[in-house]
Amino acid sequence: MLRSEQYERILRYFDRDGDGKISASELSHRLALMGGELKVYEAEVAIETLDSNGDGLLDLEDFIGLMEGGGEEEKMKDLKEAFEMYDADGNGFITPMELKKMLSRLGEFKSIEECKAMIKQFDLNGDGAISFEEFQLMMQ
Repeated sequence: MLRSEQYERILRYFDRDGDGKISASELSHRLALMGGELKVYEAEVAIETLDSNGDGLLDLEDFIGLMEGGGEEEKMKDLKEAFEMYDADGNGFITPMELKKMLSRLGEFKSIEECKAMIKQFDLNGDGAISFEEFQLMMQ
């Protein structure tokens, strides 16, 4: 495992504005520079599940948790929380309309047809919605 100083140095790399915390846009931007792809809304969802104090940013403690990875139980809890954010009516499925609403709240505006196409990519049973099991596979 890395030492605290090494985590701090990595955090500073991601922290473009120098406030000691990583925002969704900073995370998305730096990953893009490294050849990765994480849209801002995806980074916001990731940060929301890892953010221990609710400020919408990753501080050093959150960042260490991300880098070292929590236990399987913690990961499952975070995944369920992320799923529930999208499953607005709580029926256990993410529909195209729920996906559209969540994405628009995150500043990513998609049509219903675009949301249907996004869901279709991971809809293993063809019911037009994403179950928690399908969501788990999608997030791996």
